Amino acid sequence: MFDLVIRDGNIVDGTGAAARIADVGVVQGTVVEVGPSLGAAKREIHADGQLVAPGWVDIHTHYDGQATWDAEMAPSSWHGVTSTVFGNCGVGFAPVRPGAERYLINLMEGVEDIPESVLSEGMDFEWESFDDYLNVLERQPRTMDIGAQVPHAALRFYVMGDRGADHLETPTDNEIEEMGALLEQALHDGALGFTTSRTTKHKAADGSPTPSLSAEEPELAGLARAMRRAGKGVIEVNSDFGDGDFQRMRQAAEIAGRPLSSLLVQVQNAPDLWRETLDGIDAAVADGLEFTAQVGSRAIGVLMTLKGSVHPFITHPRWLEMANLTDDERIGRIKADAQLRASLIEDRPRDDHGSWMDWALERTFEFGDPVDYEPSPDRSVAAMARRQNKEPFSLMLDLLLEQNGDNVLMHTFENYCAGDLSVVEQMLRNPNSVCGVADAGAHVGLVCDASSPTSLLTLWGRDRQRGDRLPLELLVHKQTQATARTHGLLDRGVLAPGYRADINVIDFDGLTLEKPYVAYDLPAGGKRLLQRARGYSHTFVGGIEVCRAGELTGERPGRLIRGAKAAPA
Repeated sequence: MFDLVIRDGNIVDGTGAAARIADVGVVQGTVVEVGPSLGAAKREIHADGQLVAPGWVDIHTHYDGQATWDAEMAPSSWHGVTSTVFGNCGVGFAPVRPGAERYLINLMEGVEDIPESVLSEGMDFEWESFDDYLNVLERQPRTMDIGAQVPHAALRFYVMGDRGADHLETPTDNEIEEMGALLEQALHDGALGFTTSRTTKHKAADGSPTPSLSAEEPELAGLARAMRRAGKGVIEVNSDFGDGDFQRMRQAAEIAGRPLSSLLVQVQNAPDLWRETLDGIDAAVADGLEFTAQVGSRAIGVLMTLKGSVHPFITHPRWLEMANLTDDERIGRIKADAQLRASLIEDRPRDDHGSWMDWALERTFEFGDPVDYEPSPDRSVAAMARRQNKEPFSLMLDLLLEQNGDNVLMHTFENYCAGDLSVVEQMLRNPNSVCGVADAGAHVGLVCDASSPTSLLTLWGRDRQRGDRLPLELLVHKQTQATARTHGLLDRGVLAPGYRADINVIDFDGLTLEKPYVAYDLPAGGKRLLQRARGYSHTFVGGIEVCRAGELTGERPGRLIRGAKAAPA
């Protein structure tokens, strides 16, 4: 007898194969049979044509800190994610010497917009080595499986001390050897890979560049040789890819003999660079290398709300005067004081933020209901203001004050240079791309792209109006088997006999994203943007139901993933 049978579902199995109506049978956390009219089970779910797919595998998150204190792993657990990987972009919290924790927190705060107070309150740093960190993660059951990677910045700072924080400092041969030995050991202990950042966007909270920004060939080669010795792990890189940097990373991957996974987004100051980078990845694959591009499925959206981290008035003296008020008190004062509202609009400081906002309003949109992730340029705040013959910042303030200050606007920061998602479509269609820039757990006050697996289906598989839709089978593959395979997790991401029973049952027709909102649920009273979905009927991790009708069940079958996992025999 089966432990669980999901009957008559529209099976999209993760491989890209055509959908089919069938049952899925599970025994002891493993899929044992997929086919028609399976036998009796201890529990049966009648899917009645609902979408049945593998659980989402999100390989680009920043839950490095949150995973030490939070068993629920929200908001990813609300969006069908059953496996997640962090330690990306060269930042994380292990290895760390006692007394050096403050620097890693400062770096994470700056690079990934997770407040220092939240991290300091939430983490106790009861580890030093990377294995110690994995042991801490392993102790706590949780809603989903998690995996961690070795961050370049932490490794460099651990070995080089304060010198390691300066990207212009060159490590000695002995320091490179020590970094390599630590990386090799971490990979044997269960790290899924090594990550580095080579983008000027990444700065610590004190404004200093990320330590790995300009790491030179000897340092990269020493770390690559360590990965070759270990014979394990993927190299993940976030880079601007200027000045021959792609070739530099390709060379490191060739030395390591390991896969390379690179973030790929379209940026405003070089809108065609993504194509050059993707061409380089395609050429590497044609040469027999394992390269993938981690791509988004929508614009990178900076969310503007009067309760969040970014909006037009954050540097305004009148706004700063209210720093000691709660969000609700501040909003109440603005609504009640016409003179204050006028000052916010008319007396804006002409600083860098103000200049950016003058431009940003052309690419900032009200979400709408239902949520629209591909708004046309004529719906921007600036375009609306021109039609209404209103001052743009006056309209912006009016919009932000709606819903008692809970209204949220989206600024299309990246992947939207042409005012649509045509570039993202090309990225998603590429056979060497996977879904991978959601940044769940990061940028808590200005981004909530943890919901990307949901909008991947709703936008591209059902609702898109401003271009072609994509086959559901391709979309599911990009977020399951393809992402799992990138990190060597070959035991999941597919609905077939022998694979882990990580399963989503989804009311595809009713699948809906709600508007993001601000919650005050982080350690030290920290706030973050969250977004819920409707339409996830059931989510299973290892055959255990962790979410039902959008609500967590309280079950905690998730465990730490130590190292790559072999495919079923």
